[in-house]
This record gives sequence, structure tokens and C-alpha cells, in this order.
Amino acid sequence: MQLALVAAAMLLLLPVTGCRGTVEQPLEVFGTVPDFALTAHTGQPFDSAQQLRGRVWVVDFIFTNCQGPCPRMTSQMRQVQNALTDFKDLRLVSITVDPARDNPEVLAAYATRQKAGARWFFLTGPMETLHKLKREVFLLGNVDGQLNHSTRFVLVDQQSRIRAFYDTSDPESIPNLIAAIRRLHTNPSP
Repeated sequence: MQLALVAAAMLLLLPVTGCRGTVEQPLEVFGTVPDFALTAHTGQPFDSAQQLRGRVWVVDFIFTNCQGPCPRMTSQMRQVQNALTDFKDLRLVSITVDPARDNPEVLAAYATRQKAGARWFFLTGPMETLHKLKREVFLLGNVDGQLNHSTRFVLVDQQSRIRAFYDTSDPESIPNLIAAIRRLHTNPSP
């Protein structure tokens, strides 16, 4: 009888102790993204203040002829796009690290092949601007100082604050990113 009471008491305690580990921690703030201007795959000027301010967005750095991680990253960005069709204010931003080849026409063809929707922008611009954005703004610098892509996604909130980084080689990253977007959408300052 005593053994049964002890076992029942332990079972009652399990959900309580198990819940402690699932409490959502607030997302950190790693910095603020200043307004920037680039060129979109449509050939039109892209003004971040007009297109991104007040919205949750995800950014990555890729190039269209990459044979390494870029195809995987683009596929993962498409997963985010497809998983969050109900979030009309969500924006996805892919910035090239190869502006010499990735002009708006090339980026537009790539966007079409990738089935990018209207909320997903492929951007290019002057090498110096792209380098500064990648290294100094989005904190994705390389030790060698070259403008290479990173394999991380950056999550930015409605106040243009960097809230999280997601390593796209980690299988849990995309589900965690989607969950964080949902959190920011329902509670802009968690």
C-alpha cells in the first residue's frame, strides 16, 4: 500500500517538474538593424524602412550559383514561407554575397525557380554595403574578412531588433525558428 502511495505521489510530481523545462525564455536582443537600401530581384529599389519596419523578418546570405549550403538554406527558407502562410506581415530576405553575378534578373529567375512568394525578397547591391550588412549589422562576419555566405538565419522583430540566430545545419533550427516567429507575431516583445 505504501509503495502504491509513493508511486502515485511521484506521478503527480512529474508533470510539475517536467513543465519547468518547457517555460519559454525571452528571446535575447543582439542589436538593432539600421535602415538600409538595396536593389530587389524585381529591379526596384528596396527600402528596408518601407518593406520591413513593423514586421517580423528572417534574413540569410546566399548566392545563386552556390553548390554548397545555399540550396539547402533556400529550401529551408521556403519551408518557413510555406509553414507561415497565415502570417501576412512576415518577410523573408535573402541577400546575395555575389553581386557581380547576382544581378536583379538572375535573382528574379532564382526566386521563380525557388517558388518564392511576394513576401520573399532577393536583394543585391554594392559589395561594400553587402559586406557591412553581413559583418557589422547582422553579425555574420568571417575571420578572413571575405564576403562569404553564412549558414545561419537571423530573426529580426517588429522593432528591427536581432532576436536570434539559427544554424541551418542543425535539424532543430527550422522548427525552432518557426516557433520563435509565431511567438514574436503574437507577443512582439517576449
